[in-house]
Amino acid sequence: MKSKVSDLGRTAVDKIDETRTAAATGLDSTASALHAGGEKVTGLAHTTADKLSSTATYLRNHDAKSMMDDVGRMVRRNPGPSLIAAGLIGFLVGRTLSRNA
Repeated sequence: MKSKVSDLGRTAVDKIDETRTAAATGLDSTASALHAGGEKVTGLAHTTADKLSSTATYLRNHDAKSMMDDVGRMVRRNPGPSLIAAGLIGFLVGRTLSRNA
């Protein structure tokens, strides 16, 4: 059982690493589109575009292990909000799984 869980974890990490570059490219494209249309839209579009671009850069520069390390540090620094977020995610996953059953 422990081996299966470990294999599942490695498979998940491999999938994350495979898709993170594509996700970063998509975020950069969206950021560029927001910047291009920014004169027509408020400064909110530029702020959103900058955040998307920053997220794309982060995804390109970090593998799954370093992203998990960053999440661990964030959880240790902010335990209360992290517990609330974990509970919310667990609730949503539970609802999704119960609807599919």
